[in-house]
Amino acid sequence: MNPKALLAGFALCLFGTALIRFSPGPLLRIDAPARTAALYALSFVFMAWLIPRLSARLAQSPAQRFEATALLVLPTLLLDPWACLFFPRVYPNLPAAAAGLFGGWMLVFCAGAVAGALAQAWRRGNAPGGAHPQP
Repeated sequence: MNPKALLAGFALCLFGTALIRFSPGPLLRIDAPARTAALYALSFVFMAWLIPRLSARLAQSPAQRFEATALLVLPTLLLDPWACLFFPRVYPNLPAAAAGLFGGWMLVFCAGAVAGALAQAWRRGNAPGGAHPQP
């Protein structure tokens, strides 16, 4: 296991939690689905760009990079369901009804991370299981 990747994942999760909790305005608005869709799309692209770069710094081989990617998103997958459960306490600056939007947003973050790791592996010709995209 790569403890640096896991610690970096916890740091990213805590940093993101602080940003959302202390943001001056509501990031998630239940009355603005187009805005939420744009936030989801931008978050997916951002994570697809960021996580492959972080995992490359934290691991050398392609297999280690996939492990690093998993460890980078693991804290979000473990902790944010609890944040949804106790949403009004964790995010008092957001309406309680936004808990579902938040949960979806975190899934989009993780999906972007995995998609970015897969895209990087395909470009390098070393996708897991030898799978390669068809031309």
